Amino acid sequence: MLKELSLWLLAAFFLFAGINHFRVPAFYLTMMPDYLAWRIPLVYVSGGAEIILGALLIMPQWSRRAAWGLIVLSIAVFPANIHMALHPEEFEWADPLVLWLRLPLQGVLLAWIYWHTRPDVKPSKPAKPANSTAAAASSSTPPAP
Repeated sequence: MLKELSLWLLAAFFLFAGINHFRVPAFYLTMMPDYLAWRIPLVYVSGGAEIILGALLIMPQWSRRAAWGLIVLSIAVFPANIHMALHPEEFEWADPLVLWLRLPLQGVLLAWIYWHTRPDVKPSKPAKPANSTAAAASSSTPPAP
């Protein structure tokens, strides 16, 4: 139950973030390093990927693959988080300490996503021992005349 709730929260997080890429692209554009080409298309592509993978996360047949996709996507956008931490003057709305704290939080996010790449392991019930007393009694009983 906890893992299912976690999955829904993770999906909601990425769906919200992905939709926000289309609602407020300028916000995400400021996070991207200047050396990247096609910055606007990259904002839309990353947002679209977050929406698609977030939606696939809640579909059991796609969930694990979507989680792997979100890990790849999260690693791909990590340079933007580094850029933010190294250039806090460009992000007056955020405390520089918060920008640095986001970096290790990405590790937590990756661990959270990774948990959803793992198959659910249900504890198996111990096998019932064969009723050896009944089997022994039936084999040692002489046939009836």
